[in-house]
Amino acid sequence: MNKLYPSAAAALADVVADGQLMAVGGFGLCGIPEALIAALRDSGAKDLTVISNNAGVDGFGLGQLLETRQIKRMISSYVGENKEFERQYLAGELELEFTPQGTLAEKLRAGGAGIPAFFTRTGVGTIVADGKELREFDGQTYVMERSLQPDISLVKAWKADKSGNLVFRRTARNFNPAVAMAGKLTVVEVEHLVELGEIDPDAVHLPGIYVHRIVVNAHPEKRIEKRTLTETSAK
Repeated sequence: MNKLYPSAAAALADVVADGQLMAVGGFGLCGIPEALIAALRDSGAKDLTVISNNAGVDGFGLGQLLETRQIKRMISSYVGENKEFERQYLAGELELEFTPQGTLAEKLRAGGAGIPAFFTRTGVGTIVADGKELREFDGQTYVMERSLQPDISLVKAWKADKSGNLVFRRTARNFNPAVAMAGKLTVVEVEHLVELGEIDPDAVHLPGIYVHRIVVNAHPEKRIEKRTLTETSAK
């Protein structure tokens, strides 16, 4: 089975549709699938529900989809770096489901493992638990959280072989493996594509069974979210 596609646009062309539930890997701007996000923007798909730890920044990452008003609802943990997100949410133009970061990771992991729901103490007694089932275990109250299984997952990895076995680069691993596992169809953007057998099996972070399509983006921008420099006094 050939999983390699010539471009991000080609990899999304016959699968993206209005109203889909999508998950996007990354943490802030670290490890985001830049080319796939741009291709999703160019597809014109609208009324999307997007699962992502963050919502990008103005003009980059998922911020591009907010500017074009293609996102109807976000399921996120942290959204504080995007002014357009703030404007749309406060104006009632964008729906938001805030989810604690660990809970979001587990909702994706559980979705990939075929687990429909789980119980956690996180969020009990807060608005996170509103409308959700509560149950007591060993004298403690837990809230039931449903898992997430997006229609399409967009993922960034550092290296893949032609079967889709993936290696992630340091902290860019972040949410990407869980997002890849959860997707009904997972499209991965990689910097390096190698032949079968070139990745040591012990070095594989995620097996290719979770990967359906691969796109090579050898030179991503890798924009830094906040550049901090140490000031030195002039001599």
